[in-house]
Amino acid sequence: MTQPRFRLDLYRYLAAHAADIVEDAAAIGRDLAIPEDWRGRFGISASNSSAPGTLRREVLEAIAGGAREYGPLAAVGDEIRRTVKSVYGDGYDAVLVNSAEAGLWVAYETLIAPSHVGRGDAARAKAVVPYERHVEHHGSYGRPVPALYKDLFADRGATAGELGLLGRRLENLDVVFVRLPGARYDLHGIKSYPAPLLTGVDAEAAGAALARAADIHAAEFGGVVTLGYDTPGYGYGTRDADGTSVLHRRAGELAARYGVPYVADNAWGTPFLGTDIRRIGADVMLFSMDKVAGGPTAGLVIGREGPMVSIRRALGVHGERFGTVSAHGKGSHVAVDPGKEALYGSLAALRLLRDAPERILAPIDATHAIVLDEFERHRGALWEGIRVTRSVNAGGVEINYEGTWEHRPWGIPIFTHEDRIAGSNLFNRALARIGVVPNLSDDANILLTPGAGTLTEDGRLDETRMRLAVRAVFRTLELLQGWTERAAGRG
Repeated sequence: MTQPRFRLDLYRYLAAHAADIVEDAAAIGRDLAIPEDWRGRFGISASNSSAPGTLRREVLEAIAGGAREYGPLAAVGDEIRRTVKSVYGDGYDAVLVNSAEAGLWVAYETLIAPSHVGRGDAARAKAVVPYERHVEHHGSYGRPVPALYKDLFADRGATAGELGLLGRRLENLDVVFVRLPGARYDLHGIKSYPAPLLTGVDAEAAGAALARAADIHAAEFGGVVTLGYDTPGYGYGTRDADGTSVLHRRAGELAARYGVPYVADNAWGTPFLGTDIRRIGADVMLFSMDKVAGGPTAGLVIGREGPMVSIRRALGVHGERFGTVSAHGKGSHVAVDPGKEALYGSLAALRLLRDAPERILAPIDATHAIVLDEFERHRGALWEGIRVTRSVNAGGVEINYEGTWEHRPWGIPIFTHEDRIAGSNLFNRALARIGVVPNLSDDANILLTPGAGTLTEDGRLDETRMRLAVRAVFRTLELLQGWTERAAGRG
């Protein structure tokens, strides 16, 4: 039999032995002695709107209390605004919507998409977006430019078409994708699609690449949109002296130079404690309150007060026509109204982030300590090239293993977002068979955050459950590494 030589040989071999790999994972589950009533009831991360984390007692009580009260919702919305202003200053404003994706849509629609009113041909606008992870969210609101990116995704989203997301596309809007210098976009996975591998991103060169794209499309340049994440696995590991991501700063400077908005999608981010909108120069930043922010299902939009007027007007909350400061009415985007309980719960979560940050930071620090301890226990069995990063913005710890491919023909197998959707992500399948709920593990990047059955009602980390989850992650990486060795040695 021919010796395997290429990545496609590795992933073909893994696909052929998927059932055996999952069965080996079952043996790991038995060895870890995970209690039967825990299996499938705790996981590595609560950073997913399809399986949100548990809520702290204060948030639950605020939702229940608010549900029993009668009064204008504009008053609750204004308290959210005051809470945000108390942290960022009076030059910033906020509004709650029903999801971060809804906030992204409203931001694109109101700040970047071209005007359609009036005589004459409609203008076109172009948003410049780094080719990074999760661009099916923040990079899917226009036609892809260059055209080679029009089939960038196989199955992401819910509507068929170019980019897999034809249904989100706004009229006369293009999205200019920019490859990041230092990144790699090799094909990986059983589904076999490009995997953005971003730990090697050169921040200064990447900023210059965004600027070149803006110069090329200057006549139609309408805005910059990036992720707001701050870890090496997302390409934002290079920092200034004050700890701010260099690439974020260059994106903000570019937008300011052209006088266009900079929108940062920080859905998996922690308001107030993570990426600072003021330091990166963003005009608008978006959060999912139900991910690491500790709130109910909702999205939070924070931004400079000028651009926020347009966003709030579109939502129908920026004052009645007869002259009030605030409203809770029916604007063009009333469909993304968050509802009463989400308003009360999000306000409580934001106050907790502002007034008691140690309650949020303690589980992050405890998780980080567990990851480092378990990593040391498994270091001798795992190949070199694994990188562990604590991130307050991400609400936990990033484990990135793309470096295992640097000094050998094959590293630990990398599965793409397409693999996750197709059910061919063997890391996820193995972890689930062990009894731990998987979550974000695309493109050699694993995020561990408290909250997926690993927080007590008062917000303390259940260290026993988290340690089991972390140990399962490293055992799964060992399992996949072992199967890679078998594939490489096959004769």
